[in-house]
Amino acid sequence: MLPGGKQLGGAPANFAYITNLLGDRGIPASRIGNDQLGEEARDRMAQLGLSRTFVQNDSEHPTGSVEVEIDRAGQPTFKILQSVAWDFLEWSGAWQRLAASADAVCFGSLAQRSPKSRMTIQNFLSATQAQTVRIFDVNLRQDFYTREILQESMQLATVLKLNHDELPRIARLFGLENYSDLEAGRRRLIGAHGLKLVCVTRGSHGSLLMSQKGSHEHGGFRVKIADTVGAGDAFTAALVHGYMRGHSLAEVNERANRVGAWVASQSGGMPPCPREGLEKALAQIA
Repeated sequence: MLPGGKQLGGAPANFAYITNLLGDRGIPASRIGNDQLGEEARDRMAQLGLSRTFVQNDSEHPTGSVEVEIDRAGQPTFKILQSVAWDFLEWSGAWQRLAASADAVCFGSLAQRSPKSRMTIQNFLSATQAQTVRIFDVNLRQDFYTREILQESMQLATVLKLNHDELPRIARLFGLENYSDLEAGRRRLIGAHGLKLVCVTRGSHGSLLMSQKGSHEHGGFRVKIADTVGAGDAFTAALVHGYMRGHSLAEVNERANRVGAWVASQSGGMPPCPREGLEKALAQIA
């Protein structure tokens, strides 16, 4: 629920939508209520070309919604309702088959705030193939996280992504007092959890990628911000797109920042594809 009105959102839909724009096949796995908002969400997904096959229906709980306030810098503040449909994700044979077929899975900490959804997400990740890329996109919203959830998620992940505000909180939870020493932090995070890539995003100031072999920093792009809703999910989609193709850290970082900046320059997390085409629009970002 944005100041300008209702917009379909949420990390699974945002990520899947941008994944599709980049030429891959993004499939959201989530749950909505049998209510007016749920009906509108399904209709909007159809308009956007998003698969609805793995979006479950819930007859007992309402469709999730978020009150979003935008400050003068375009930064959002979220008020996320509880006991909504996506708090009750059900593990099913259909989701098990989806997990087994996935090349990559992006999951977060927020959706694990309820025990049922947490178990379903962990079952989903355990059902993936050994070579599947599992991206843990940390989202420390309100008080909807614990050290245990973060620990278990990192152990299941291939890639860890978090932002510069979340980094010190993660560092305190895991006793990484010297997190400002990036090289030491890289070795400890990757070594302790078996991660292949760690990404720290810094908003308009770019991002830092750290792998087992080294690191790369990107200074970001300056754009006129409409709002930053969904920009992080867009960054993640581009990150995964390049990582799965074996691109260098520099190539992945540049592309992910460019896609994230484009979404930040638009309203909402799923802006329409530009008339001139996505690649031309991205090339105009400097």
